[in-house]
Amino acid sequence: MPLYNRLKEHRARLGVNQQEMGALAGVSRQTISQIERGDYSPSVTLALKLARICGVTVEDIFTYQEDE
Repeated sequence: MPLYNRLKEHRARLGVNQQEMGALAGVSRQTISQIERGDYSPSVTLALKLARICGVTVEDIFTYQEDE
């Protein structure tokens, strides 16, 4: 059940690095890095925070695709 994301693109558009994005979202730089690599699926709360920071919907950042 992979969760794909475009967080790195949205973060770049804002002109912030992983450390700054983590501070804005209240998480560590490592958490942002793991989300971007697809190694960590954020909580609903964190996904909503990230979307709000980026000024987009959760669906603009995260895409869920079922295994076939």
